[in-house]
Amino acid sequence: MKARIKFKKYGVIRFIGHLDVMRFFQKLMRRADIPIAFTGGYSPHMIMSFASPLGIGLTSDGEYMDIELTAPIDSAQAVERMNAECVEGIEVVSLKQIPDEKKNSGMTILAAADYLVSLKKGALPADWKERFEQFISQPEIRVIKQTKRSEKEVDIRPMIYGWEFRDESIFLKLAAGSSENLKPDLVMDTYLAQVCPAISFAYHRLEMYADISDNGTRKLVPLEELGSDIHV
Repeated sequence: MKARIKFKKYGVIRFIGHLDVMRFFQKLMRRADIPIAFTGGYSPHMIMSFASPLGIGLTSDGEYMDIELTAPIDSAQAVERMNAECVEGIEVVSLKQIPDEKKNSGMTILAAADYLVSLKKGALPADWKERFEQFISQPEIRVIKQTKRSEKEVDIRPMIYGWEFRDESIFLKLAAGSSENLKPDLVMDTYLAQVCPAISFAYHRLEMYADISDNGTRKLVPLEELGSDIHV
């Protein structure tokens, strides 16, 4: 049986890297007595995978980890037990059963993510909203994007699925996943290069989505909604 855990990451824990987060959850599974499965072989390890590891310094309300269970466990009880053993800065939101097929893993189906961008350091010009609207409304936004082996010029505008102002913050819905992936800092750094390079922003991930469309029209659904509660 496979399950998907949704959790929050906030506070000083935002400075902890992905490997340390993974080690924390390995310890948490033992302390909370979650019946997680292990791989075989001479060096068995817990079967867990993260939909999209969060960068250092970012906070989030919508992180996801898929695990494999050796036995059913009540979702509400599992969440309560895990939170009882959590440190400040990590909060488990839900545990849902998901289909067993590998094609349904969060890492595989991830298609988009929401971010809230807020001013961290510096002062924006008075007309920053007008200038951002002009920037984001361009038919093309071409940038130099780093890959693992090289760098290339790409148009990131098609990877920006949505945006809006939320008071003095900016909401962004961006492409995410293995086929297309756009980080919010690349969007904002490109904007700042035209406005005020001395500014820095804080980034908060709100949610991650799968695309369940079957006719070519994008239909994004939170990863949490693709699972169901386990009742034992």
